[in-house]
Amino acid sequence: MPVSTWAVAEPQKLTFDEPVTTLQVRVVNGTVNVVGSEETAARLEISALEGPPLVVTQQDGTLTVAYEDLHWKSLHKWLEDKGWRRRAVVSVVVPADCAVEVGAVGAEAVVSGIRGRTDVRGVSGDTSVSGLTGKVTAETVSGNLEAQDVTGDLRFQSVSGDLTVVDGAGTSVRAESVSGGMILDLDPSGRPTDIRLTTVSGEIAIRLPHPADATVEANTASGTLSSAFEDLRVSGQWGAKKITGTLGAGTGTLRAMTASGSIALLRRPQAEEEPHDAEPTGKVL
Repeated sequence: MPVSTWAVAEPQKLTFDEPVTTLQVRVVNGTVNVVGSEETAARLEISALEGPPLVVTQQDGTLTVAYEDLHWKSLHKWLEDKGWRRRAVVSVVVPADCAVEVGAVGAEAVVSGIRGRTDVRGVSGDTSVSGLTGKVTAETVSGNLEAQDVTGDLRFQSVSGDLTVVDGAGTSVRAESVSGGMILDLDPSGRPTDIRLTTVSGEIAIRLPHPADATVEANTASGTLSSAFEDLRVSGQWGAKKITGTLGAGTGTLRAMTASGSIALLRRPQAEEEPHDAEPTGKVL
C-alpha cells in the first residue's frame, strides 16, 4: 500500500478512511489523548502546535503522528541533545481493537477504551489509562501512571514515578521502581491474580478484596509493615520484616518487596460492611 503523508505545521483535523490497526504517537510537551471507538474510520485533531511540524503518515494499517527526529528507541535520551521549544496537543479516535504506542517527552498521555495492546513510554509526563482490556506496558523516568478499570495485564517500570491502580480488575500486575510509590486497589472478581511489586525506597499499599485468594509474601528491610488480614503473619522485630501466609485457597500470588519503604495490605469492605472496616486492623511492625 502506498504511503500517505501530511506535514502539519498548524492546528488541523484529519479523517482516515483506510483501516487503522496500529497507532503510533511521539510528541514533546503538551498532551496526547487517544480514545477507542466502534467506528471504522480514525480521526485526528491537532489543536495546538509549537515548534517544527508534526509528520502524519499512514501505511499498511499503521497511523503515525510524530516529530521527524523523535524516535521510539531513543526517547529517553532525546532531551540530552534537543533543547528548542516544542508543544503539541494531539487527540486521536481509533477503532477500539487498535494497538496503541505513545511516546511522550514531557507530555501528558490519556488512553481510554482500547481493546488492543497499549505501550506508553515517557520521560516526565504523567499517563492515565482507563477502560483498557488489552495488555498495558508503561515505562517512565519520573512520570506517574494511573490505571483505572484496566482488565488486561499491566506492566510498569519507572525510576521515580508513582503507580496508582483504581478498580483493578486485571489478573496480572508487575511493577518496578526505584523511589516511586505504588497504590493498588484490586477487584479481580474472584479470578486468581499474579501481583509482583518491587521498589527500593517507595511505599506500597495494596487493597485486596475480601475474601481474598492469594499466597502472600511481602518484605521490607527497614520500613514498616501492616496487614488487615488475620490469616497473614507479620514477623521480624529488628531489620528485615515480612508478611507471609495464605488467603483463601492461595490460588493467586502476591509478592511485594521494598528496601526502606513501608508496605500496607488493606482489605476491601464487603457489601454489608462500612467503609472504615477496610482499614488495617492487624499487627503493625
